[in-house]
Amino acid sequence: MLKMPRGLLATALLAILLAGCAPPGIVDRVPDDDPGYLLEQARQQEPEQAALSRLEAADILARQGQRTQALEVAMEIDDQRLPTEYRLQWAMLLSELGESEGKPWAVIQAAQLLDEIEIPRDAALILRERHGRALAQVDEHRAAARILIGVQAETDSEALNDPIWASLSRLEGSELASMRDEMDALGLGWLVLANLVRESGGDIEQLFTRLDEWRERNARHPAARSVPSDLLALRDLRGQEVRHIAVFLPESGPLAGIAEAIRDGIRAHHQSAAERNGGVRLSFLDTSRGSIDALYEEARNRGAQVVIGPLDKDLVTELENRDRLPLPTLGLNYGHGETNRAEGFFQYGLSAEDEARQVARRGRDDGHRRSAMLVPDNEWGRRVGRAFEEEWRSRDGIITNAVTYDPRGSATESTRRVLSGGRPDMLFLLALPSYARQVPPTLDYYNASTLPIYATSHLFEGRPQPLLDHDLDDVNFIDIPWQIPDAAVGGVEALPYLSSYQQLHADADPSVFRLMAMGVDAYELARRLPQFQLIPESELNGATGRLTRAADGRIERQLPWARFQRGVPQPILAIDLLDTDLLENGLPDREPSSNGQRN
Repeated sequence: MLKMPRGLLATALLAILLAGCAPPGIVDRVPDDDPGYLLEQARQQEPEQAALSRLEAADILARQGQRTQALEVAMEIDDQRLPTEYRLQWAMLLSELGESEGKPWAVIQAAQLLDEIEIPRDAALILRERHGRALAQVDEHRAAARILIGVQAETDSEALNDPIWASLSRLEGSELASMRDEMDALGLGWLVLANLVRESGGDIEQLFTRLDEWRERNARHPAARSVPSDLLALRDLRGQEVRHIAVFLPESGPLAGIAEAIRDGIRAHHQSAAERNGGVRLSFLDTSRGSIDALYEEARNRGAQVVIGPLDKDLVTELENRDRLPLPTLGLNYGHGETNRAEGFFQYGLSAEDEARQVARRGRDDGHRRSAMLVPDNEWGRRVGRAFEEEWRSRDGIITNAVTYDPRGSATESTRRVLSGGRPDMLFLLALPSYARQVPPTLDYYNASTLPIYATSHLFEGRPQPLLDHDLDDVNFIDIPWQIPDAAVGGVEALPYLSSYQQLHADADPSVFRLMAMGVDAYELARRLPQFQLIPESELNGATGRLTRAADGRIERQLPWARFQRGVPQPILAIDLLDTDLLENGLPDREPSSNGQRN
């Protein structure tokens, strides 16, 4: 990997070596100048000289170890005011500080210079590599992979294998396919490798047989010479493939209906994946009969290697408080505790609280700071509203007004109250479809038609209804890929587990379809529990979102975003890009803009 020395003076020296000349001024400064004095001077100087003073102050602060303040100063510099010979120094300093301080948007800001001035080759490679890594941090993995592969093509650096693989392994199959026309031989080799792993379906023996074949055919490829560490780690799973899964679900009682939908998803996916799963066996055990320990004993007697379930929240809580479990287990709910203590216990579910936290993160990323909340006046509303509020406040957001409503009533009065606590710049909405459809027209009535609305999946019934949903136009919401295929992955044909989707979607009641999708992902997660135990950074692009493991074993979902247009969900990009040349040049034109204003 190309390394950049810290500090503006070091950057200037590099520029001397690269360009053969040094700009006057900064390199002649005394190295222990007072940054406070320079910043005070800048307030009284003309814009061009002020930019130079701030640049030198940022450099001194960085060399003094005050890197957070240095980054703040560097980010506020208007680099357009700097002489051309100093703009590269600014970009290198800002990108180095942004990378070391975990501020990817600072790196992305600096990388815009790549498209604006001519930069010496070595400096450009450093800046491009930092840019690619920063884009990966903001989940722009397609662009990140494209940029990093481009840097590797010029440097042949094996040190880039892990970051390239980290981004490629997070892409859907359709995204990988769409990159083929942009790639040279090096990039095509990476795409073949990524598809090879995706198509292995968790079969480790098959994966390494095909990996060895790929390495023989591509002996000079950087990833053949040095296999990405995440792939190498999978070698330890040889001989541990899951061949028998026990499923703990109730066949009677209040959770029987939910359990049946999940069971249908597991069974259908098991049948459609029969060739790919290499003969996995399923044993269904009824949790409404006998103790949980008796179920584990029966599962072990039948030869099960892992368990899916239980579903009941109290049972999940009981298990999460144990030190360890008899078998690796994927609970289908989240316990009452703040953390999961049990070794080998994972928890997965369609958590509304997770969705609320994701909405809060997206709202802040889009630049909003003052949010109102509109949630139902019941335990569910209080619980989900609390999750949103805690995440929002943890990111320095302000709640202008938290309004609870009667789900059986009209939205007129509650929506008016949303606006009465101070003018918000966004609204968090938790509502079922019949209530949610009343909110945007009521905001229009109160002259708040431009207030962006961000919502959870609960406002969408799961099937296109343009006549009913046109009142939700310009409302942003999240949902599982199987519910919004056009917005999530670019169409049904690109969905994960397409054959299972087609089988289940044909006759499914929309009210239980998400639970069926949950069953599909539970099956796939169960087959990969050894992998998730060995490699905590593992991910699964599933029917219910991108699934990752938290430190305590709880599975977190990252859902795609959509926005209603003419009553139909349409995609929202993670970054609002103006320049369609992003993948070629690696340059976003600006930071995320506010999304969701209704026209």
